Amino acid sequence: MVLVGGITRLTHSGLSMVDWKLVAGSVPPMNDAEWNEAFEKYKAYPEYKELNFNFTLSDFKSIFWWEYIHRMIGRLLGLVFVVPYLYFAVKGVINKSLNRKLIFMFALGAFQAFLGWFMVKSGLKDEPAVSHFRLAAHLITAFLTCGYIFWVAQSLGQKKIRVASSLKTFQKYGVILLVMVIVQIIWGAFVAGLKAGGAYNTWPLMDGGFYPTGMAEPSLLQALLNGIAGVQFFHRYFAIIVLITTIWLWFRAKSQNIKHRNLLLLAVLIQFVLGIFTLVYAVPIVLGILHQLGAFILLLSVIQFLLQFRFKNESING
Repeated sequence: MVLVGGITRLTHSGLSMVDWKLVAGSVPPMNDAEWNEAFEKYKAYPEYKELNFNFTLSDFKSIFWWEYIHRMIGRLLGLVFVVPYLYFAVKGVINKSLNRKLIFMFALGAFQAFLGWFMVKSGLKDEPAVSHFRLAAHLITAFLTCGYIFWVAQSLGQKKIRVASSLKTFQKYGVILLVMVIVQIIWGAFVAGLKAGGAYNTWPLMDGGFYPTGMAEPSLLQALLNGIAGVQFFHRYFAIIVLITTIWLWFRAKSQNIKHRNLLLLAVLIQFVLGIFTLVYAVPIVLGILHQLGAFILLLSVIQFLLQFRFKNESING
């Protein structure tokens, strides 16, 4: 779902389906008349009028299918969750604790679906682009939903443990790193939403300097939140901070023989290198998808690192 969502974004396909029909929208256009009807609806919106006015019906189909597949996978995920949940609930094999987690999991998925339409809706008004804030909300909710599913799945049947006081510091470091990775992912979504990856395609300097001239106009805060130069500046240099923090944590964890430190370091190194190549080559689709997948794996690696401080099967030493 995350990968297809990334492809949908990078191929600029997300605004091709201008209707949101939960049931009827499951059936794509089946004949020429229905395809022409869908294309005419698309023509009424800013993306066609301002950007894709030279599109043929064949061009429209190429972007329509990615958005359609993305939505259908989302609905399939809902069924994959609901059908087994109802079956096991009727059988009475879900205890109260797990049931609360599953209901919360479903709520996260439903909220994610809502955010998807909320994001698309922002690009069907005055400008042919979705709000980068809504894109970030949609992306980070997807990542956190997957992270929560991973946490619950790994904890099934395991007993909670009490971490030795000497190791609680590493647990805190892991939580700090988790927050940092989440912040980095959010700014990565800002970069994607503003198409900032297509500018300043050199590394490590931007436009020949540490930061571009005039980047902080009208204000530094506005630049970091809304400016192409500002969001890229934060995303590229905060990545270095995340990398240094991870390397430092790896050295500290090595002295205590804490598990999953190597996985964590490998994930952040690969993601860092992918980020550089994605920037230098101005976000080609393949590198853009790999970079998004790298962020996903990095987030799960941090969660895996934290799990050992929570459950018995993740022994700290040895």
